[in-house]
Amino acid sequence: MKSFQKIFILLFLFYSCKVEKNTNSKEEWVSLFNGKDLNGWNIKIANHSLNDNFNNTFQVQDSMIRVVYNEYVDFDDKYGHMYYKTPYSYYKLRFDYRFIGEQTSGGENWNVRNSGVMIHSQSAKSNAFEQHFPVSLEIQLLGGLNKGERTTANLCTPGTAVYFNDKLDYTHCISSESKTFNGDQWVHIEAIILGNESILHIIENDTVLKYTRPEIDSSFLSKDYKGKDWDNFGVTNKEIWLDKAGKPIGEGYIALQAESHPIDFKNIELLDLCGCMDKKAKNYKSYFIKNNSMKCIY
Repeated sequence: MKSFQKIFILLFLFYSCKVEKNTNSKEEWVSLFNGKDLNGWNIKIANHSLNDNFNNTFQVQDSMIRVVYNEYVDFDDKYGHMYYKTPYSYYKLRFDYRFIGEQTSGGENWNVRNSGVMIHSQSAKSNAFEQHFPVSLEIQLLGGLNKGERTTANLCTPGTAVYFNDKLDYTHCISSESKTFNGDQWVHIEAIILGNESILHIIENDTVLKYTRPEIDSSFLSKDYKGKDWDNFGVTNKEIWLDKAGKPIGEGYIALQAESHPIDFKNIELLDLCGCMDKKAKNYKSYFIKNNSMKCIY
């Protein structure tokens, strides 16, 4: 009888530990979009006030966030971005996108089937009134043009620079190694953002781009402009950024871009990798890689 009790206790402890381990390792992805409305997001369109959704550029339909221009007569440099309310530092991001229809009148040639998702971005509120793009890292999304190759999940760096191939690279846009996606097919993108350490862009489980140590740049787009490009893109408070040139960027906001070509987004989800790493805490997760003791619950 005693032997049976010992076996029972051992089995109980074994399965209890196993359940606890599985619970601790289960990834808790959260949706940044509720599928119904734009609650939790802030809109900033160039030459418009905060949360003025000019001409209903950002819309919700069929559980998608849609960037549309059916109320526009002309694009007129109305570059827009919609920012999620919470900044993040260490996290995984995943989403689906597709380009649809034709570019609106007045958009630049290079913006045909061109959009992006900004990470480590400044807030919507901190944008200058006329500002075209936030200081950020852009996961650039490009659609194929049915001729030649055109990679997606590239990197563009408005007001920033990164280390690429172990060298500080001031190139405004760095191409990924992705294939070309023509037509209106959905494309699934993932990114692993590790603060100021490293960032990966992933398509179909393949890492197509990796860079490290992002920082504020003294130029907005290119050193060739010698600092004047901040003015060209409406950054009238450029002194704030010039004073921070060379400063590492380790966190920021996530923003969806409106750049003159209609685009749909769906399944926008995030896995926070920053949390309580004390195994004694109720909310400990084995996949956390950045500790935040303030989040611990006992």
